[in-house]
Amino acid sequence: MFDKILIANRGEIACRVIKTARRMGIKTVAVYSDADKDALHVEMADEAVHIGPAAAAQSYLVIEKIIEACKQTGAQAVHPGYGFLSEREAFPKALAEAGIVFIGPNPGAIAAMGDKIESKKAAAAAKVSTVPGYLGVIEGPEQAVKIANEIGYPVMIKASAGGGGKGMRIAYSSDEVAEGFARAKSEAASSFGDDRVFIEKFITDPRHIEIQVLGDKHGNVIYLGERECSIQRRNQKVIEEAPSPLLDEETRRLMGEQAVALAKAVGYDSAGTVEFVAGQDKSFYFLEMNTRLQVEHPVTEMITGVDLVEEMIRVAAGERLRLAQSDVKLNGWSVESRIYAEDPVRNFLPSTGRLVTYCPPQEGEQDGVTVRNDTGVYEGGEISIYYDPMIAKLVTHAPTREQAIEAQATALDAFAIDGIRHNIPFLSALMQHPRWKSGKLSTGFIAEEFPQGFKAPAPEGEVALRMAAAAAAIDHLQNVRKRYISGQMRDVSAVQFDLERVVMLGSAQYDVVIEDDEEGVLVMVDGRSWPVESDWVPGEPVWTGTVGGEDIAVQVRPILNGFALAHAGASAEVRVYTRREAELAALMPERQEADTGKQLLCPMPGLVKAISVSQGQEVKAGEPLCIVEAMKMENVLRAERDGTIAKIHAKEGDSLAVDAVILEFA
Repeated sequence: MFDKILIANRGEIACRVIKTARRMGIKTVAVYSDADKDALHVEMADEAVHIGPAAAAQSYLVIEKIIEACKQTGAQAVHPGYGFLSEREAFPKALAEAGIVFIGPNPGAIAAMGDKIESKKAAAAAKVSTVPGYLGVIEGPEQAVKIANEIGYPVMIKASAGGGGKGMRIAYSSDEVAEGFARAKSEAASSFGDDRVFIEKFITDPRHIEIQVLGDKHGNVIYLGERECSIQRRNQKVIEEAPSPLLDEETRRLMGEQAVALAKAVGYDSAGTVEFVAGQDKSFYFLEMNTRLQVEHPVTEMITGVDLVEEMIRVAAGERLRLAQSDVKLNGWSVESRIYAEDPVRNFLPSTGRLVTYCPPQEGEQDGVTVRNDTGVYEGGEISIYYDPMIAKLVTHAPTREQAIEAQATALDAFAIDGIRHNIPFLSALMQHPRWKSGKLSTGFIAEEFPQGFKAPAPEGEVALRMAAAAAAIDHLQNVRKRYISGQMRDVSAVQFDLERVVMLGSAQYDVVIEDDEEGVLVMVDGRSWPVESDWVPGEPVWTGTVGGEDIAVQVRPILNGFALAHAGASAEVRVYTRREAELAALMPERQEADTGKQLLCPMPGLVKAISVSQGQEVKAGEPLCIVEAMKMENVLRAERDGTIAKIHAKEGDSLAVDAVILEFA
């Protein structure tokens, strides 16, 4: 077994590998760029080596720098994580020449399956059913349009070396193919150093199901069940679960056996994933193989009890698999949410900045429910524009799917992040969605269920009543504390307060009456009684306690003259008034938003890649105005209506903050 390994990655996955290596008694080496000098994975590792500037192409993607770091520290093996160099055939070859072990598949398997074009050819040769498409390299937009016309719309344009939704576009017309081809090539070159793309038919109403395989260097290959990853946005997974609510035992076996046969055909000898696109009728087609550890691997670990990182390390060291196929048992259900630094209200555009608050839910097992949080950040750390915007992966495991979803919803309510925009409000709302709960999924779920984009819903029904009761209890505790600290009264228990209040949840008004009791407070909301108990201390970002006997978590963020609450996917700004204050507040004029209709504002922090117009130019609705890149994703900003460009404030290469003015219209 190895004494020391190097992790050629960053963030969450680097921390994940370090945890397993530490448990196995193996020392670890981290590598880091200028942007990551204070990163969590650097702090966790036994040693750390600086490898260059923030741009991945000058640091994490430079093979020579990784090898030099191994030589400098004496690392015997390298775990690549996912992304970056994990699926580059040249990487394990270069490591082997330097006498360093690659903790991953052999170069031949990567060449056969890691490249999306070559994997399609290999699958076709093995008589595996594949999605119709063009498997050759496409030279230009004209050829791309010709191929797409022959296949029939819609089509998917995908980077050959791609992953994580980078270099991927769906096109419904020839115009969209031409533009999508250019964007996919550019993103692929930026993210993977390889701008080749291919085109295939986009299957409508599909489900994304993948099989986890595990092989060793002695010819043994097994499958560890499936994961469903159908909840996606911009072709990137958001929610994963294991097993899939679609499959039955027979379909699971057929998919698993096909995945194993394909892995054996290419001599696969590590952890990898065979991905399928599945129809609602349980038909399935080979999509691609990821010759690396997947982001969503924790859900498989939770239902099988297998540490995939440990198995990868053992296989790389030459050990045989410790499991036979008959040993694999699926236990319970697991759900994973990807916590991203992005604004769901602005079409999930990336967000960057400092994590002023980062307070994840407590990990561990209680009453048959397990909560796990894989992360690579910490409170006070910074989310950079240079890398993927994922903050953490929140995983829950329980005996049933319903219980795993309920546990995930509770854990999301208890996950407080501030300082940047993030997608927890969306994930919380999704956990309450009836279609999600029913398991009737497809990769079009988000587009179909949120066609106008996402806006956090206002509290309604039981959720609103619980939030109003919690708000009244929070305000009551704060008032008692203020009076005691100010010295107005020392014996608070001897004082009778005016405990009639009006709780404003946004624009909704609730009359409440508060009574102290032995365990907490009794809150009467619109005539209904809610016992409220909590050990919450003012200033904590999450209120936990019981409302009406039900355990809940509510996120609390101070705002002017009140606080913002979020619970069960709903959020609202809250003010708690006396009756007289409520009467006066109703007379206050509403604040009017500034008119920005004649300005193009930057929707997220990013880099201006191109300005497509000039001052004085007339533009039509839908015409591209500029391209802004954030976290390796290129976003084309278009004119919403016809107009004339009056003034351009930004230029190519500028780094802009959110809502920065790019240009003005006449």
